[in-house]
Amino acid sequence: MAEVPEAGIDDADAAVARAKAAFPAWRAVSPGDRARLLLRIADAVEERHEELARLEARNAGKPIAANARGEISTVVNTFRYYAGAPERMLGETIPVDGGVDMTFREPYGVVGLIVPWNFPLAISCWKVAPALAAGNTIVLKPAELTPLTALELERIALEAGLPEGVLNVVVGPGRVVGERIVENQDVSKIAFTGSTLVGRRIAEIAARTIKRVTLELGGKSASVVFADADLERAAAMAPFAVFDNAGQDCCARSRILVERSVLERFLALFESAVKAMRVGDPLDEETQMGPLISAAQREKVASYVDETRVVIRGEVPAGPGFWFPATVLGPLSNDDRAAREEIFGPVAVVIPFDDEGEAVRIANDTIYGLSGSIWTENGARALRVARAIDTGTLSINSNSSVRVTTPFGGFKQSGIGRELGPHALDHYTELKNVFMSTT
Repeated sequence: MAEVPEAGIDDADAAVARAKAAFPAWRAVSPGDRARLLLRIADAVEERHEELARLEARNAGKPIAANARGEISTVVNTFRYYAGAPERMLGETIPVDGGVDMTFREPYGVVGLIVPWNFPLAISCWKVAPALAAGNTIVLKPAELTPLTALELERIALEAGLPEGVLNVVVGPGRVVGERIVENQDVSKIAFTGSTLVGRRIAEIAARTIKRVTLELGGKSASVVFADADLERAAAMAPFAVFDNAGQDCCARSRILVERSVLERFLALFESAVKAMRVGDPLDEETQMGPLISAAQREKVASYVDETRVVIRGEVPAGPGFWFPATVLGPLSNDDRAAREEIFGPVAVVIPFDDEGEAVRIANDTIYGLSGSIWTENGARALRVARAIDTGTLSINSNSSVRVTTPFGGFKQSGIGRELGPHALDHYTELKNVFMSTT
C-alpha cells in the first residue's frame, strides 16, 4: 500500500520540541476559536469519510461496511463532541475566610499519545480531540502496522487551520519512538492504549519523571447469560461481541458464562449465529469479519486453541490473508489458559455456572476489568450483578461498550483513568487552586 519513513529517537525529540514551541500560542487561543477549529476538523474528516474508511479497511483488514465506515463516523462525532468543551471547562468558587478561592483547569502542555493497531484512527481521536480541546499540544505515535490514517489526520488538521506544531505524528517502533516520548522531560502526560504488558512498561518509565498517565489496557471480558435471558437475542448478538474486528478488541466478551440449565440450547443457537457470519474481503460490502492483522498475530491466536475442546468453528476463505476462523472452546473451567489470557483474536470460551453467586465469582476471577455484558430479564438481578462485577463498562442485554458521550475505562489491570465523555477532560488538565485575599 505505502512506504512510511521509520522515525527514530531524534525524530521523536524533534516532534516534542515542535509541540513545546507551539504550546504557548495554542494555549492562548480563545475557547471559541479553539471550538471552531475542532468543528472544522470534524467537517474535513466527514468530507473525506469514504476515502478514510477505505484506507482504514485496507491497512487494518477491517470490513468496510461492518467496521471502517462506522469508525470514521465516530471520529467525526468525537471532534464535534469535544468542540463543545473549550467554552464549558468550568472552575469553582469555594467559600473561605478572608477572601475568594477559585479553581481552574489548566492544560498540561505537551502530551504524548500512543495508540494501537486495532482501531487506529478512532482511538487516536478519542485522545486527540479532548487533548486539543483542553489546550494541549500533541505528539501522536500510531502503531507501526497501521500509521496511514493518523498521518492523514495530521494533514487534514493542518488544512483545517490547526497551527503548525500543535499536532505532530511520529511513526516508528514502540520500543524506540514510543519509549523516547515517555522518557522526554518536556512531555507532561502520556495516554496509551494497548496491552497490559506494555502499559506496565510505560508506567515504569513515566514514574521516573512523575508523568501523569492514562492507560487503557487489556481485557478478558465476561458475557453472563442467565437462564431467564432472551436466549435467541443473546446468542444472535454473541458473535459480534467476540468476533467483531476479528476478535482484536480489548472489549471482546471472550468469556461467555452460561447458566448450566440452558447451556446446550444456547450453544445450538450460538452455533447457528457463528455459521451465518460472512468472513472475507474487507472491501466486500457483505463482509462481517476480515483477517487478522499479521502472521505473528495469527500464530499467537492459534496457540490457544486445543482442538479437542472446539465446540463451534466458522469458515474462512481460501487464498491470501491472515485468516483465522471464529472458534468457540468449551465447556471450560475459568482456570484454563484460554479463559485467563487475552487472546486478541476470534476465539471465545464458554464456561458454565450454576447460580448468580458463582457467575459473579467467575466474572471477577481475572486480572482484568474492562467491559462485559449481563443477559437477564430480571431487572433487580441485572443491577445486583452489574454492581457486583468489578468492571469499568458494563451493558445489560446489550454488547455495547463505547459511546463518545460516556466514560470508558477499566478496573484492575485493565487500566487507569477514563476516556470519552466529559470525564476525559479531567485527564488532560491539571486542577489549579487560587486564593485571593479581600482583607
